[in-house]
Amino acid sequence: MKDKHRVFRDPRNIPLAVALIPVVFLVAMLSVTIIVFKLDAHIPLICATAVAAVVATAYGHSWYRIREGMMLGIHLAMGAILILMVIGTMIGTWMLAGIVPSMIYYGLQLISPSVFLVATLLICSIVSLGTGSSWSTAGTVGVALIAVGKGLAIPAPMVAGAIISGAYFGDKMSPLSDTTNLAPAVAGTDVFSHIRHMIYTTTPGYLIALGLYALLGTRFSGGELQGGQIERILAAIDAGFFVHPVLLLPLVLVIAMVVLKIPPLPALFGGTCLGGLFAIVFQHQSVARVFAAAHSGYVADTGVKMVDELLSRGGLESMMSTVALILCALSFGGIMEKSGMLDTIARALLYFARSTGSLVLTTILSCIGMNAIAADQYMAIVIPGRMFKKAFEARKLHPKNLSRCLEDSATLTSSLIPWNSGGAFMFATLGVYPLHYLPFAFMNLANPLVSILYGYTGITMTPADAEEQEPGAENPPPSH
Repeated sequence: MKDKHRVFRDPRNIPLAVALIPVVFLVAMLSVTIIVFKLDAHIPLICATAVAAVVATAYGHSWYRIREGMMLGIHLAMGAILILMVIGTMIGTWMLAGIVPSMIYYGLQLISPSVFLVATLLICSIVSLGTGSSWSTAGTVGVALIAVGKGLAIPAPMVAGAIISGAYFGDKMSPLSDTTNLAPAVAGTDVFSHIRHMIYTTTPGYLIALGLYALLGTRFSGGELQGGQIERILAAIDAGFFVHPVLLLPLVLVIAMVVLKIPPLPALFGGTCLGGLFAIVFQHQSVARVFAAAHSGYVADTGVKMVDELLSRGGLESMMSTVALILCALSFGGIMEKSGMLDTIARALLYFARSTGSLVLTTILSCIGMNAIAADQYMAIVIPGRMFKKAFEARKLHPKNLSRCLEDSATLTSSLIPWNSGGAFMFATLGVYPLHYLPFAFMNLANPLVSILYGYTGITMTPADAEEQEPGAENPPPSH
């Protein structure tokens, strides 16, 4: 017992070369498994977790400490996992109730292919700005927009890219967002100074995205598509469901609940209950069918293959593979954090931060790297934020420069990495693999580049003495 406690208290520091072993192993395994074998990332993450545990053990970390790191990593994601599971049940009941089919029905009639991607970006931006949640946005209007896009014959990766861009605009800019509050708290500034400072990088990134989606939309401006194919979809939905504007009410109510600061989990579960109630009242479904749709998802049988593919979605079971992926990824990240390997890697990166531009570049690349290694955007904000805070102070830069860098990178790139909790969620919800929509997530790609450009040119890089610094203690990190 004495030896066990000694090992727990006094592990040795892990050198950089050794700390990189689990990372290199993970990258190699993921490359072979995903690119060559075309398989999921679960097993490579489990193997990399084992390698990280062996390395930590070799440097004096007890199994109890390693397990504690794994459990801490998993604990960070429990709120996200619960939301993921509830959204699965909500999608199932909303399909059965005709809520999503009604969104698709009206969307196909109101939105033309040429402006669809721009409209998708704007719709998701408004919803996410009001709710502060990229996940709630994707799980509600995002699901319907993916289906509408398919009905308009617009490639799903393009639609998903526009949804992601709009959803993360609000996740980044809304004062209701958890990351928007966490980043300034870590950096040591206040949330409203942080939001105002982000306008300078977000606006160019958003305009770039808007222009590119408008340009892509010109490819779908021909009128041939809107003939028979859309009419068949509309006829199949009309024949299979009672379609009425009242069925859009649950969407409005869920968004309103989140805007009114009702926590996402009860708000989304309320959406599931509303879906079940509407299925019984308007679609004359039984309680048993509602429970089945919430558990196993909705299986459409309209006789039109495209419509059946659009509507056969949702259910608690559909999210279980994603839950497992998140657990595997955060077990790996938890060991890397608890053993100090992430800290060692982050400190080594400070060597490259010799100027303001290189400091911004290093911070942004570190956040992206942490999203890949730790597989959680909160850790990707907290660890680099903690590590680079003194470097920003040494260069006499206002803390809001650091908080902006954290959001421009950690928040926006989490959904682009398949095994990150953000990427895994979007894949499970939208049905598009993150590496497929990555080239079309223009806002998420452009914003970090704009931030790096500002770092090297000095544009909007506010000095520390430009205004009074407000203590970050006034903005404590939110509960995950």
